[in-house]
Amino acid sequence: MNATTATTRTTEIVLPGVVEPAGLQVQVRDLPAPGRGQVVLRMDATGVSFAEQQMRRGKYYDQPAFPFVPGYDVVGTVVAAGPGVDRDLRGHRFAVVTKVGGWASHLIVEAADLVPVPDGVDAAAAETVVVNGVTAWQMMYRTAKVKRGDTIVVLGANGGVGSTLVQLARHAGIKVIGTASARHHDAVRELGAIPVDYRDPNMYDRIRELAPEGVDAVFDHVGGPALHDSWRLIRRGGALVNYGSAATKDEAGNAMLPVLKLFGQLMVWNLLPNGKRAGFYNFWAGKRFRIAAFRARLRDDLTQVLQLVKAGVLTPQIAARIPLSDAASALALAESRTVLGKVVIVPEP
Repeated sequence: MNATTATTRTTEIVLPGVVEPAGLQVQVRDLPAPGRGQVVLRMDATGVSFAEQQMRRGKYYDQPAFPFVPGYDVVGTVVAAGPGVDRDLRGHRFAVVTKVGGWASHLIVEAADLVPVPDGVDAAAAETVVVNGVTAWQMMYRTAKVKRGDTIVVLGANGGVGSTLVQLARHAGIKVIGTASARHHDAVRELGAIPVDYRDPNMYDRIRELAPEGVDAVFDHVGGPALHDSWRLIRRGGALVNYGSAATKDEAGNAMLPVLKLFGQLMVWNLLPNGKRAGFYNFWAGKRFRIAAFRARLRDDLTQVLQLVKAGVLTPQIAARIPLSDAASALALAESRTVLGKVVIVPEP
């Protein structure tokens, strides 16, 4: 049957509105044939990131109107190709960042967004480092620009981004202080970081004891009032990199307000004549106006991260593998703050 006219049945997880995880819905429908430059991807692994947790609350910046299918990134196999696409892509595994739409058994994506997954790398393993790996890589090397011999702080060192950051930094010869709950300290230590209990009311004092001269970078996904404490840890020449606002995810009101406050605070700090930098990491920066450059940068960075997985330098932290039909349990588990690594959603057995 011609790949451009074949009908593909897909099962999708729908977020109907601001609901608890149990409120997710399952729908089955026929996908249209892929258009020019598009492919149909059979999902081999997707996952739960902090973005979906915010979207469930209607708190993620620039999320689509309800209802929609969440799913920020996917690893899958090409099963059909539209006009203008190399048919040899079929049967090969790729990673793709979707922002939404990934929680589906099959989905249509742009062929230009596909990044090859190296042979021998498990789909779930690759999934853990798609958005998380690119985020960690770009924050380290493109934003903070840390180098061998530096000292950094990673908040949430047991999380998907955090655990990847720790491993990348240690591979690069960087000292890491990582915050996590006490139950994860052994695992964080095994990854190569010095663990500090984030529940300790004197957490920042403890970090200062470990780095009395300050640190070269803090990677903070929490935001909120404690962001000031992260800023105070930075020494001259260092950088505060914020990439989220977990502290405000349960606050009622406009989703943009915490973001605007955050941007305002970071801008003020950047104006201070103390040689320190503060910035917000935006995964999608540059896509709207320079799509080709954005895709090239993403492809280059993700390719390097996936090669590190293949080489055994990065050990993907898979918290659980949960079937697509039970995505509600996957989301609830990710939100429980009890896991090490990323909750991965996989096809039905």
